[in-house]
Formats: sequence, structure tokens, C-alpha cells
Amino acid sequence: MRALLISSALAAAFVAMPVAAQSGCPASPQSADDTAASAPLVPIAPEAAPTPSPLAPLAEDSPWRTRFEAAADELLPALQSRQPDRWQPLLGGHWLGATEREAVATLLDDQCAAFASLLAAPGPIERRILGWSLPASYSAADRAAIAARPEAEALVCWSAGRGGEPVWPRTAAEADNSADRPYACARIAYSMRDGTPSWRAFVERG
Repeated sequence: MRALLISSALAAAFVAMPVAAQSGCPASPQSADDTAASAPLVPIAPEAAPTPSPLAPLAEDSPWRTRFEAAADELLPALQSRQPDRWQPLLGGHWLGATEREAVATLLDDQCAAFASLLAAPGPIERRILGWSLPASYSAADRAAIAARPEAEALVCWSAGRGGEPVWPRTAAEADNSADRPYACARIAYSMRDGTPSWRAFVERG
């Protein structure tokens, strides 16, 4: 029971970020003050929420960088085409379920969603390849073991530039392709098992 009450309180604490007005696109709903209504009847000492791992640009000298760059160069034009036969193979092919296919197609067709400005961008598109920052507590041995793994993941984010310096996600939770984001992102999982390069992209909507 305690766990259920805590989950309810934490879920109510999240508030949607303000949305920049976009012509013809409805603003994301603003959360009302529902915290009091959903608070537990019995006072409970709050538990600290886990701190999300911050994102950081993938190091220039990372052996994975050129692989993620090549994958991103292939992925963006496929998404911009809006043609399922081009983007589906990059998002898992037959492993991509019908629900997931429909969700991606809906996201790409949504003129108010995060990808809309990228799909119709007449000018240059900025790109960042982001990885997860390792906690300072990790030892040199831990870091070496992670670097030696035959798999890696990164977030690739694009911005068509809506005026001013591009803003990028600080954590994976901010790379959710919500309509109010000034960028759109895809997660790429890369594998070099048995020396054979392969990758799959994931495009998700928060």
C-alpha cells in the first residue's frame, strides 16, 4: 500500500513544461494544481527520486562516433521522406510491431509535432550526437569495461533552428519528441558483435 501511495504522489508531481506558441498548433495542456487532490491520506516521508543521468556530446575521439554519424546520415532522409518502406527497415523491419509502425507514421505526419519543422526545413539542420555521462563514482576499470563492450547507444537530435542558438536535451527524458521541443530525437542502438556492424533506431514520443 505504501508503494502505491508513493507512486501516486510522485506521478502527480510532474508538471508539463510551458509550450511555445506555434501557428495553427494547439498548446500542450497545462497541468492544474492536482497535487493536493491526489496526496495520500496518511502523511508519508518523501523518498528521493532518482537523478536522471545527464547527456553529453559524444566525444570526438570516440570509436563509435563515425558509426553513429553514418547511421544518422541514413536515418534522417528516410524519416524526411515519410515513406514507410524507407524508414521501417531502419527501425527494426519485421521486428517493428504494427502499433509502433502506426505511432511513428502518426508522429511524422503530425504538423505540430517535433519532427514537423525538420521535415519541411528549407535551410540547414543542426545535429548533435549525445551519450550518457558516466557517474563520477565509476572507476577507471569500470569505464574501460564499458568502452570495450561491442554495443553502444546514443541519442541523435536534430534542430531546424527556430531562431537563436539551438537548445538540446539535457537528459533522455527531454528527448521525448513532445510537440513543445525545439528539436527531434532518435535513439540508435549499435552493435559490433562478431565484427559485424548493425544498428537499429528507435523513434519514440513522450
